[in-house]
Amino acid sequence: MRNVMVIFKKQIKDTFKNKTILIQFLMFPMMTIFMENAIHITDMPEHFFAKLFSIMYIGMAPLTSVAAIISEEKEKNTLRPLMMANVKPAEYLVGIGSYVWLICMLCASVIAVSAGFTGTEFAFYMAVMAVGFIVSILAGSAVGVYADNQMKSTSLVIPVMMILSFLPMFAMFNETIERIARFTYTQQLSRILGDFNLDSVSNTDFVIIGINVAVFALLFNLVYHKKGLEN
Repeated sequence: MRNVMVIFKKQIKDTFKNKTILIQFLMFPMMTIFMENAIHITDMPEHFFAKLFSIMYIGMAPLTSVAAIISEEKEKNTLRPLMMANVKPAEYLVGIGSYVWLICMLCASVIAVSAGFTGTEFAFYMAVMAVGFIVSILAGSAVGVYADNQMKSTSLVIPVMMILSFLPMFAMFNETIERIARFTYTQQLSRILGDFNLDSVSNTDFVIIGINVAVFALLFNLVYHKKGLEN
């Protein structure tokens, strides 16, 4: 835990130096605050922008942030001193992942407050976001470990990010896309947030999300054993 906390504190300092990553964390909460208060359209679903941006936030911020952090450290060769200081790869990854998860959860709470979620609604919303962030962090870690530098990481993470964040939005307007998107965890979380009711969550939802977790976990395991962090 001491090593994990060291990585955690280190990343807090690095984030304030890296404005690109900082903007990724803050962009969607700021957009939600503005859109929820400035745009009012007749017959528009309640909290439309908050729910839409929440899913896009899940598919973008944790995924790209984790991939960028790991690939940057590999490119600048700053991981080697950590490994020499007896920081194990697992401790490093847990430190990075927990940091990104916590920051995303704090920003998600801002979205929830701006949308007016309270009580059970707030707890339900945060639980959905927590699950989504974990899956995205796992996917981002796989990309970050696989990439040797930031340029390669960006070229790999952008297509994944586009699919996960924008597919649920396109699925709202096209049934064919919806049939394809239903196999992604972001689409399932989008549907759950859309209904905003625990009773509407089916076993199929859990199965699809669980399969996504298993796929990304397997992918990360394969990439980690092939590439590692020390390289």
